[in-house]
Amino acid sequence: MVAQIIINSNVKNINKIFDYNVPTSLVGTICVGDRVLIPFGKKKELEEGFVIGFKETSDYELKDIQKIEDGINLTKENIELAILMAKRYFCNISDCIKLMLPPGTLSKVQDNRVKEKKLNFIYLKQDIEDIKEDIENNIIKSDKQLRVLNFLIDNDGISKSDLELYTDTSNAVIKALEKKEYIEIVEKEVERDPFSNKNIKKTTNLILNNEQQIAFDKVKAEIIKENFKEFLLYGVTGSGKTEVYLQLIGEVLKKDKTAIMLVPEISLTPQMVERFIARFGKEKIAVLHSKLSIGERYDQWRKIKSGECKIIIGARSAIFAPISNLGLIIIDEEHDSSYKSDMSPRYNAKELAKYICKINNAPLLLGSATPDISSFYMAEKGEIELLKLTNRANNSNLPDVEIIDLRKELINGNKSIISTRLYELIEENIKNKKQTILFLNRRGFSTFVMCRECGYTVKCKNCNITMTYHLKENKLKCHYCGYEQKNLTVCPECNSKNIKYFGSGTQKLETEINKLFPNASTIRMDVDTVSKKNSHEEILNKFKNENVDILIGTQMVVKGHHFPNVTLVGVIAADSSLQVEDYRAQERTFQILTQVAGRAGRENLPGKVIIQTYNPDDFSINCAKEQNYDKFYETEIYLRKQLNYPPFCDIINIVVSDVQEENVKNISYKIYKELLKNIEYNKINVKLYKPLPAPINKIKNKYRWRIVAKGKITNSLIQAINNSLENIKFKNTKYYVDTNPSNMS
Repeated sequence: MVAQIIINSNVKNINKIFDYNVPTSLVGTICVGDRVLIPFGKKKELEEGFVIGFKETSDYELKDIQKIEDGINLTKENIELAILMAKRYFCNISDCIKLMLPPGTLSKVQDNRVKEKKLNFIYLKQDIEDIKEDIENNIIKSDKQLRVLNFLIDNDGISKSDLELYTDTSNAVIKALEKKEYIEIVEKEVERDPFSNKNIKKTTNLILNNEQQIAFDKVKAEIIKENFKEFLLYGVTGSGKTEVYLQLIGEVLKKDKTAIMLVPEISLTPQMVERFIARFGKEKIAVLHSKLSIGERYDQWRKIKSGECKIIIGARSAIFAPISNLGLIIIDEEHDSSYKSDMSPRYNAKELAKYICKINNAPLLLGSATPDISSFYMAEKGEIELLKLTNRANNSNLPDVEIIDLRKELINGNKSIISTRLYELIEENIKNKKQTILFLNRRGFSTFVMCRECGYTVKCKNCNITMTYHLKENKLKCHYCGYEQKNLTVCPECNSKNIKYFGSGTQKLETEINKLFPNASTIRMDVDTVSKKNSHEEILNKFKNENVDILIGTQMVVKGHHFPNVTLVGVIAADSSLQVEDYRAQERTFQILTQVAGRAGRENLPGKVIIQTYNPDDFSINCAKEQNYDKFYETEIYLRKQLNYPPFCDIINIVVSDVQEENVKNISYKIYKELLKNIEYNKINVKLYKPLPAPINKIKNKYRWRIVAKGKITNSLIQAINNSLENIKFKNTKYYVDTNPSNMS
């Protein structure tokens, strides 16, 4: 009996199926999906692999499988999904399999509950790609150190005790890696139960309005029939989409089935979890996202696997939860780009949700106030059933939106980042004890620093990108590679001290607001303030429960949050998302402005939104002012068709990188020529563009070129790309393929 095995490795040329002999002692016990230990090549240490099938004979002289690992068994469906993903997203099968394993998996998984209140946690100190290069170049000789680093690449931020358990390592190995500055040890508090601090009053179903009832009935019918069908719930902000979700999941539970609820931002998870606990209780709910400790994630995973939890709430990776008996998948804020992974495997959670629902005969419900253009187009064509909620659920009115021309502010002598009109409204709101949200989608203090004498701009030494000034630490930081340096006071080019800070980030906005309104309470929410566990929830709860006057934040404050006392929203710089080299710039501007406007006046209080811009006539900004999605869609879909952009085609981005730019250029042209030959030979209808430097042509000391293809993703095109890449020797040059990338830079 021969087992077909995938080696657990991210090395591209090992992404193959290997044959191994099944010894007599394992016949009858080994199954598809088992994780096994096997000899591989000339290595003394056993490798791990996954059984994906069996056959009777092999043409090769085979080695024996040494051991089946206890406690880890993937289903046949897991294996099929991993193979499909590897082909569709151009990555190793083992990379896809890892997404489906219990958190903390390396050689053995045990239920090891942590009893201490404070634990030492291990974090990678260097960039993951740099560590991988050191591993590939054999700079790290110790097998034990390699085992620890490979584990941390997939499970960064694990307690020291768990790391020692899962990797069978010692304190000496960890200390050696700390001395080499590969890792750092941080002491922090932990709690394995993510719901331990939640004591929430129970709620019951609300009475649905006519539109909600129609939407509910249509999806419920498919749940009862156990039939796959895809729906798009298009509802204005505050229209009661979540109540529809809750009642539909109630129907799923009546059939003793399981539901997955995906949300785009970790910041949204606490609010969604609270609403679900209030309706269904803690016992039925599991939550999965990266801000949980590895112990919490494993405990949640185990409860899902056992069938104890029937409702799974989480970010995109929750699509891989080990559920059984699926009844429904809901994707809230379906337009959000975070459902598309920007790291290998570069999967789209919406595509996978559709596949999973199909094979489980369960409906898929997408929800948004500003649907993705492609989703709405499919609904118009009848491929998705469109459900509409045109009114706010509690009969409150949509907020009044006003556009402020910042050019006129400058003419009138106002050089502040707060317009006169917005200042007056904030002042009035504070006086009336109402709350304000100020949105600026840039963190830090200033977006770039320049010498006013010679024009020198401070750029990251590793990336071709300007560095951002952070006031609190008085440092310049690169938001791409994490490099930081002391603030510049003297120009290194001309020795001038005439250094000027340009642009504004959330730190600068916070400083300005504190100067303008010294008696107001403020709180800031961006990547820099939410790095600690539970910090999202703490900030949002403080704003809501302590009635903080002003919340300042990036896009994480604009999606889906419900604050009854917020009556004013200010958009500080509406133009920032327009100035991006991406065909979706207009769409994303409209979406984010509409979403942020939807935070105001959600109860019976009137809401006001101020949009500050240097482009007051921009179409997307004016459609957001009118809260008119239909008008925006009609114009945008016409332009997309004329320019042949999605949904009328798919975009495939092949990005090549290396520390030597000449290598990048040469390999890029080899891929281009090989792929062009395959496309022409197979007569594939796709437009292939010649290689060019990427918009950001250097990140983390690596030069970047890209090849762009436009056409419909088909099996023949996927095969042509895979065949072309297999025919090229890359050595130290890296590449990745991204279909319909969320970021074109």
